[in-house]
Amino acid sequence: MEMSNHTLFDPRCREEAPFSIDVIKQLDIFGIILFSVLTLMATVSMLVFIEECIYIYKKVPANKKSVIIWVTGAAPVIATMCCLGMWVPRATMFTDMTSATYFAVVVFKFLILMIEEVGGDEAFLRRSEKKSFKISTGPCCCCCPCLPNVPISRRSLFILKLGSYQFALLKLVFTILSIVLWTNGNFNLANVSASGAAIWINSFLGVLTIIALWPVAIMFMHVREALRTLKMIPKYAMYQLVLILSQLQTAVINILAMNGTIACAPPYTSQARGYLMSQQLLIVEMFIITLVTRVLYRRQYDPIPDPDDVEETKTVITAKDLA
Repeated sequence: MEMSNHTLFDPRCREEAPFSIDVIKQLDIFGIILFSVLTLMATVSMLVFIEECIYIYKKVPANKKSVIIWVTGAAPVIATMCCLGMWVPRATMFTDMTSATYFAVVVFKFLILMIEEVGGDEAFLRRSEKKSFKISTGPCCCCCPCLPNVPISRRSLFILKLGSYQFALLKLVFTILSIVLWTNGNFNLANVSASGAAIWINSFLGVLTIIALWPVAIMFMHVREALRTLKMIPKYAMYQLVLILSQLQTAVINILAMNGTIACAPPYTSQARGYLMSQQLLIVEMFIITLVTRVLYRRQYDPIPDPDDVEETKTVITAKDLA
C-alpha cells in the first residue's frame, strides 16, 4: 500500500514516456540481460526474414513472390518495431502505427495468396464454376447461418478483394491523418473522451478491420480443403495468431495500463509501462512465429491439379483397367 501511494504521488508517474537515455540509466543487470536478449531475438527475426526473402526470390514463381514476402514479413516487422519502441519509448505511437499499417496490407495480401495458390483469378473462377461462397462466417456473420450462399463470379471475387483492400488503403490514410493531428495537439491515445480524435479514428479503424477480415475468412473456408497439401490451415492459423497477439493482446494491456491496473514504475508511467510489457511479449511471440512461418513457407509448390484433369486421368486409368 505504501508503494502504491508512493507511485501515485511520484511526479515522475505523471510525466510523459521517458527518453532513451533515462531507460538506459535505470537498467540493472537483469534489465540489461533482458533488453539484450529481446534485441537479439528481434534482430534474428529480421535476419531470418531477409534470408527467407532471398530464398523466395530465387525459388518461388513470380506470381507468388510478392505476396509471400509480405505475409512472411508480418512477424519480423512487428518484432523490429516493438524493439525500437522498447528502446525509444517516446516513439511507441509511431512504431505501433507502422506495425498496424504493415499488417493491414498483410490482410489483403493473404487473401491474394490463397487465390494465387489455386492458380490465379482465372484458374480460381474455372475451378469454382457453379460453386458458391459461404458468407455466414466470422468475424461478421458467424452467428447468422441462415444467410444464403453467394454464387462465385468475377464480380463476387472482386468484392472480396475490395473488402480487404479498403483496410490497407484507409489504414494508411488514417495513420497519416493521426500523425498530422498529433503534431497539432489534437490526437492523444490517452484521451478516450468523445471530444478526442483518437477514440473516433480507432473506432472507425476497428470497424474497417472487421470488414477486411471477413473476406479472408470467406475465402479460407472455400479453399482450405483444396490447399490442405500446401499447409494452408497452419498458415492461416499463424496469420490469425499474429492478428490476435498484435491487436487484441496489445489492446487489453493498454486498457489495463490506462485504468491504472498496471502500476507506475518510474521512469515509466503506467501507460508507458503497459506499452513496454506489450512490446516485450510481442518480441518473444513474433520470434517464435517467425521460425514457424519459415518452416511453413520455405518449400516449392507444385501446381494444384485442375479438377477436370483429375477426372480425365481417372477416366483414362479406368479405361486401361477395363481393357
